[in-house]
Amino acid sequence: MNIHLAEHFGMCFGVRDALRLTQTLSQVEPVTILGQLVHNPAVDLQLQALGAQSASLDRPGSAPTHRVIITAHGAAESVRRAWLESGHAVSDSTCPLVRKAHRALECLVLTGYVPVVIGEPSHVEVRGLVTDFPQAAVVLETADVDALPAHPRFGIVSQTTQPSHRVAALVQRIRDRFPESEVRFVDTVCQPTKDRQTALESLCADNDTIVIAGGRNSNNTRQLVLRARQLGARAFHVEGAADLDPNWFAEAANVGVTAGTSTLDSTVDEILARLHEIASTLNATSR
Repeated sequence: MNIHLAEHFGMCFGVRDALRLTQTLSQVEPVTILGQLVHNPAVDLQLQALGAQSASLDRPGSAPTHRVIITAHGAAESVRRAWLESGHAVSDSTCPLVRKAHRALECLVLTGYVPVVIGEPSHVEVRGLVTDFPQAAVVLETADVDALPAHPRFGIVSQTTQPSHRVAALVQRIRDRFPESEVRFVDTVCQPTKDRQTALESLCADNDTIVIAGGRNSNNTRQLVLRARQLGARAFHVEGAADLDPNWFAEAANVGVTAGTSTLDSTVDEILARLHEIASTLNATSR
Protein backbone atom coordinates (compact mmCIF):
# COMPACT_ATOMS: atom_id res chain seq x y z
CA MET A 1 0.00 0.00 0.00
CA ASN A 2 1.52 3.28 -1.16
CA ILE A 3 0.62 6.54 0.55
CA HIS A 4 0.66 9.90 -1.22
CA LEU A 5 0.08 13.38 0.20
CA ALA A 6 -1.70 16.02 -1.88
CA GLU A 7 0.36 18.92 -3.24
CA HIS A 8 -1.93 21.41 -1.47
CA PHE A 9 -3.65 20.41 1.76
CA GLY A 10 -4.58 21.50 5.23
CA MET A 11 -4.62 24.74 7.12
CA CYS A 12 -4.76 27.96 5.09
CA PHE A 13 -3.26 31.32 6.05
CA GLY A 14 -6.63 32.74 7.13
CA VAL A 15 -7.13 29.97 9.67
CA ARG A 16 -3.53 30.23 10.89
CA ASP A 17 -3.93 33.97 11.41
CA ALA A 18 -7.22 33.51 13.29
CA LEU A 19 -5.71 30.86 15.53
CA ARG A 20 -2.59 32.95 16.17
CA LEU A 21 -4.65 36.03 17.10
CA THR A 22 -6.86 34.07 19.47
CA GLN A 23 -3.91 32.34 21.15
CA THR A 24 -2.14 35.68 21.62
CA LEU A 25 -5.19 37.43 23.08
CA SER A 26 -5.93 34.45 25.38
CA GLN A 27 -2.53 34.88 27.00
CA VAL A 28 -3.25 38.55 27.78
CA GLU A 29 -6.85 38.51 29.03
CA PRO A 30 -9.96 36.29 29.16
CA VAL A 31 -11.63 35.99 25.77
CA THR A 32 -14.89 34.72 24.35
CA ILE A 33 -15.12 33.38 20.80
CA LEU A 34 -18.38 34.25 19.06
CA GLY A 35 -19.06 30.84 17.58
CA GLN A 36 -16.57 28.18 16.46
CA LEU A 37 -13.31 29.90 15.50
CA VAL A 38 -12.80 27.41 12.69
CA HIS A 39 -14.71 24.22 12.01
CA ASN A 40 -12.30 21.76 13.56
CA PRO A 41 -12.66 19.92 16.91
CA ALA A 42 -8.88 19.68 17.47
CA VAL A 43 -8.67 23.47 17.31
CA ASP A 44 -11.60 23.70 19.74
CA LEU A 45 -9.69 21.57 22.25
CA GLN A 46 -6.58 23.73 21.93
CA LEU A 47 -8.56 26.90 22.60
CA GLN A 48 -10.46 25.39 25.51
CA ALA A 49 -7.10 24.47 27.07
CA LEU A 50 -6.16 28.16 26.86
CA GLY A 51 -9.35 29.08 28.72
CA ALA A 52 -11.19 30.61 25.77
CA GLN A 53 -14.94 30.69 26.28
CA SER A 54 -17.73 30.75 23.70
CA ALA A 55 -20.92 32.67 23.06
CA SER A 56 -23.43 33.05 20.26
CA LEU A 57 -22.62 35.67 17.65
CA ASP A 58 -26.34 36.34 17.32
CA ARG A 59 -26.73 37.42 20.97
CA PRO A 60 -24.81 40.70 21.41
CA GLY A 61 -23.91 41.38 25.02
CA SER A 62 -24.14 37.74 26.12
CA ALA A 63 -20.39 37.01 26.38
CA PRO A 64 -18.97 36.33 29.86
CA THR A 65 -15.77 38.29 29.10
CA HIS A 66 -15.08 41.87 28.05
CA ARG A 67 -12.99 40.79 25.04
CA VAL A 68 -14.82 38.93 22.27
CA ILE A 69 -13.48 37.52 19.01
CA ILE A 70 -15.31 37.32 15.70
CA THR A 71 -14.43 34.05 14.01
CA ALA A 72 -12.59 33.49 10.73
CA HIS A 73 -15.97 33.14 9.00
CA GLY A 74 -16.76 36.82 9.50
CA ALA A 75 -19.92 38.65 10.54
CA ALA A 76 -22.31 41.27 9.24
CA GLU A 77 -21.34 44.86 9.97
CA SER A 78 -24.58 45.40 11.91
CA VAL A 79 -23.75 42.46 14.18
CA ARG A 80 -20.19 43.68 14.72
CA ARG A 81 -21.54 47.12 15.62
CA ALA A 82 -24.10 45.63 18.03
CA TRP A 83 -21.34 43.89 19.98
CA LEU A 84 -19.41 47.13 20.25
CA GLU A 85 -22.49 49.02 21.40
CA SER A 86 -23.16 46.36 24.04
CA GLY A 87 -19.89 47.37 25.71
CA HIS A 88 -17.58 44.61 24.56
CA ALA A 89 -14.10 45.03 23.11
CA VAL A 90 -14.24 43.32 19.71
CA SER A 91 -11.29 41.63 18.03
CA ASP A 92 -11.82 40.38 14.51
CA SER A 93 -10.19 37.24 13.10
CA THR A 94 -12.20 37.31 9.84
CA CYS A 95 -10.23 35.78 6.98
CA PRO A 96 -9.10 38.50 4.52
CA LEU A 97 -10.66 36.53 1.66
CA VAL A 98 -14.02 36.48 3.46
CA ARG A 99 -13.66 40.25 3.87
CA LYS A 100 -13.12 40.42 0.11
CA ALA A 101 -16.45 38.63 -0.42
CA HIS A 102 -18.19 41.12 1.91
CA ARG A 103 -16.75 44.08 0.01
CA ALA A 104 -17.70 42.58 -3.35
CA LEU A 105 -21.30 42.00 -2.26
CA GLU A 106 -21.59 45.48 -0.81
CA CYS A 107 -20.26 47.05 -4.03
CA LEU A 108 -22.74 45.10 -6.12
CA VAL A 109 -25.63 46.28 -3.96
CA LEU A 110 -24.45 49.88 -4.01
CA THR A 111 -24.29 49.83 -7.82
CA GLY A 112 -27.86 48.57 -8.16
CA TYR A 113 -27.57 44.82 -8.55
CA VAL A 114 -29.91 42.40 -6.81
CA PRO A 115 -27.51 40.34 -4.66
CA VAL A 116 -27.21 36.58 -5.06
CA VAL A 117 -24.92 34.48 -2.86
CA ILE A 118 -23.97 30.95 -3.88
CA GLY A 119 -23.59 28.93 -0.69
CA GLU A 120 -25.21 27.07 2.17
CA PRO A 121 -27.97 29.25 3.69
CA SER A 122 -27.30 28.08 7.25
CA HIS A 123 -23.52 28.46 7.15
CA VAL A 124 -22.11 31.18 9.41
CA GLU A 125 -20.14 32.76 6.55
CA VAL A 126 -23.22 33.02 4.35
CA ARG A 127 -25.33 34.41 7.19
CA GLY A 128 -22.67 37.04 7.73
CA LEU A 129 -22.75 37.99 4.06
CA VAL A 130 -26.52 38.40 3.73
CA THR A 131 -27.67 39.66 7.15
CA ASP A 132 -27.32 43.32 6.18
CA PHE A 133 -28.93 42.73 2.77
CA PRO A 134 -32.43 41.27 3.31
CA GLN A 135 -33.07 41.40 -0.44
CA ALA A 136 -30.25 38.91 -1.05
CA ALA A 137 -31.06 35.45 -2.39
CA VAL A 138 -28.98 32.41 -1.41
CA VAL A 139 -28.73 29.59 -3.96
CA LEU A 140 -27.07 26.20 -3.68
CA GLU A 141 -28.95 24.01 -6.17
CA THR A 142 -30.45 24.53 -9.62
CA ALA A 143 -33.91 24.48 -8.02
CA ASP A 144 -32.92 27.55 -6.01
CA VAL A 145 -31.99 29.37 -9.21
CA ASP A 146 -35.25 28.33 -10.83
CA ALA A 147 -37.14 29.91 -7.92
CA LEU A 148 -35.50 33.32 -8.37
CA PRO A 149 -37.81 36.11 -9.51
CA ALA A 150 -36.81 38.01 -12.63
CA HIS A 151 -34.78 41.19 -12.29
CA PRO A 152 -32.89 43.36 -14.79
CA ARG A 153 -29.57 43.09 -12.91
CA PHE A 154 -28.11 40.27 -10.82
CA GLY A 155 -24.88 40.58 -8.85
CA ILE A 156 -23.39 37.25 -7.73
CA VAL A 157 -20.74 36.28 -5.19
CA SER A 158 -19.95 32.94 -3.60
CA GLN A 159 -19.24 31.49 -0.19
CA THR A 160 -15.45 31.24 -0.21
CA THR A 161 -15.33 27.47 0.25
CA GLN A 162 -17.75 26.40 -2.48
CA PRO A 163 -16.43 24.13 -5.28
CA SER A 164 -15.52 26.19 -8.33
CA HIS A 165 -17.30 23.83 -10.73
CA ARG A 166 -20.58 24.18 -8.78
CA VAL A 167 -20.30 27.96 -8.69
CA ALA A 168 -19.62 28.16 -12.42
CA ALA A 169 -22.60 25.91 -13.18
CA LEU A 170 -24.98 27.98 -11.05
CA VAL A 171 -23.79 31.26 -12.55
CA GLN A 172 -24.40 29.84 -16.02
CA ARG A 173 -27.84 28.62 -14.93
CA ILE A 174 -28.73 32.17 -13.87
CA ARG A 175 -27.49 33.56 -17.19
CA ASP A 176 -29.51 30.94 -19.12
CA ARG A 177 -32.68 31.53 -17.09
CA PHE A 178 -32.53 35.30 -17.44
CA PRO A 179 -31.03 35.96 -20.89
CA GLU A 180 -32.35 39.54 -20.93
CA SER A 181 -30.82 40.40 -17.56
CA GLU A 182 -27.37 41.78 -16.81
CA VAL A 183 -25.54 39.21 -14.72
CA ARG A 184 -22.33 40.25 -13.01
CA PHE A 185 -20.31 37.59 -11.22
CA VAL A 186 -17.45 38.35 -8.83
CA ASP A 187 -15.43 35.18 -8.13
CA THR A 188 -14.97 35.03 -4.36
CA VAL A 189 -14.06 31.35 -4.03
CA CYS A 190 -10.76 31.62 -2.16
CA GLN A 191 -7.48 30.52 -3.69
CA PRO A 192 -6.63 28.02 -0.91
CA THR A 193 -9.96 26.28 -1.59
CA LYS A 194 -9.25 26.22 -5.32
CA ASP A 195 -5.73 24.88 -4.73
CA ARG A 196 -6.99 22.04 -2.55
CA GLN A 197 -9.73 21.16 -5.03
CA THR A 198 -7.24 21.03 -7.93
CA ALA A 199 -4.76 18.99 -5.88
CA LEU A 200 -7.55 16.58 -4.95
CA GLU A 201 -8.33 15.97 -8.61
CA SER A 202 -4.70 15.02 -9.23
CA LEU A 203 -4.74 12.80 -6.15
CA CYS A 204 -7.85 10.97 -7.38
CA ALA A 205 -6.25 10.36 -10.76
CA ASP A 206 -3.41 8.40 -9.15
CA ASN A 207 -4.98 6.76 -6.10
CA ASP A 208 -7.88 4.36 -5.61
CA THR A 209 -8.58 5.39 -2.01
CA ILE A 210 -8.63 8.90 -0.55
CA VAL A 211 -8.50 9.96 3.09
CA ILE A 212 -9.75 13.51 3.74
CA ALA A 213 -9.09 15.05 7.15
CA GLY A 214 -11.21 17.82 8.63
CA GLY A 215 -14.08 18.71 10.90
CA ARG A 216 -17.45 17.11 10.24
CA ASN A 217 -19.02 20.56 9.94
CA SER A 218 -16.26 22.00 7.75
CA ASN A 219 -17.82 22.93 4.41
CA ASN A 220 -14.60 22.87 2.40
CA THR A 221 -13.71 19.44 3.83
CA ARG A 222 -17.13 18.02 2.99
CA GLN A 223 -16.81 19.39 -0.53
CA LEU A 224 -13.47 17.59 -0.94
CA VAL A 225 -15.13 14.34 0.14
CA LEU A 226 -18.03 14.80 -2.27
CA ARG A 227 -15.70 15.70 -5.14
CA ALA A 228 -13.49 12.68 -4.55
CA ARG A 229 -16.51 10.39 -4.70
CA GLN A 230 -17.74 12.13 -7.85
CA LEU A 231 -14.37 11.37 -9.40
CA GLY A 232 -14.77 7.67 -8.61
CA ALA A 233 -12.46 7.31 -5.61
CA ARG A 234 -13.28 5.51 -2.39
CA ALA A 235 -13.23 8.51 -0.06
CA PHE A 236 -13.22 8.51 3.73
CA HIS A 237 -13.79 11.60 5.87
CA VAL A 238 -11.95 11.51 9.20
CA GLU A 239 -11.41 14.05 11.94
CA GLY A 240 -8.26 12.38 13.20
CA ALA A 241 -6.07 9.28 13.13
CA ALA A 242 -8.35 7.48 15.60
CA ASP A 243 -11.10 7.42 12.96
CA LEU A 244 -9.06 5.33 10.51
CA ASP A 245 -10.34 1.77 10.10
CA PRO A 246 -7.71 -0.71 8.83
CA ASN A 247 -10.46 -2.65 7.03
CA TRP A 248 -10.89 0.29 4.65
CA PHE A 249 -7.47 -0.42 3.18
CA ALA A 250 -7.51 -4.21 2.82
CA GLU A 251 -7.70 -3.96 -0.97
CA ALA A 252 -6.12 -0.52 -1.39
CA ALA A 253 -3.04 -0.21 -3.58
CA ASN A 254 -2.56 3.55 -3.53
CA VAL A 255 -3.94 5.83 -0.83
CA GLY A 256 -4.07 9.61 -1.20
CA VAL A 257 -4.28 11.96 1.77
CA THR A 258 -5.54 15.52 1.88
CA ALA A 259 -7.13 17.85 4.42
CA GLY A 260 -9.50 20.78 4.65
CA THR A 261 -8.35 24.33 5.27
CA SER A 262 -8.99 24.26 9.02
CA THR A 263 -7.07 21.04 9.71
CA LEU A 264 -4.00 21.22 11.94
CA ASP A 265 -0.63 20.09 10.57
CA SER A 266 -0.27 17.78 13.57
CA THR A 267 -3.53 16.03 12.65
CA VAL A 268 -2.25 15.31 9.13
CA ASP A 269 1.06 14.03 10.56
CA GLU A 270 -0.77 11.67 12.92
CA ILE A 271 -2.96 10.37 10.09
CA LEU A 272 0.07 9.70 7.89
CA ALA A 273 1.84 7.89 10.73
CA ARG A 274 -1.22 5.72 11.39
CA LEU A 275 -1.59 4.92 7.68
CA HIS A 276 2.03 3.77 7.54
CA GLU A 277 1.35 1.51 10.54
CA ILE A 278 -1.69 0.06 8.77
CA ALA A 279 0.32 -0.44 5.58
CA SER A 280 3.07 -2.26 7.49
CA THR A 281 0.54 -4.55 9.14
CA LEU A 282 -1.16 -5.33 5.82
CA ASN A 283 2.16 -6.02 4.15
CA ALA A 284 3.20 -8.38 6.94
CA THR A 285 -0.14 -10.19 6.75
CA SER A 286 0.10 -10.60 3.00
CA ARG A 287 3.42 -12.42 3.37
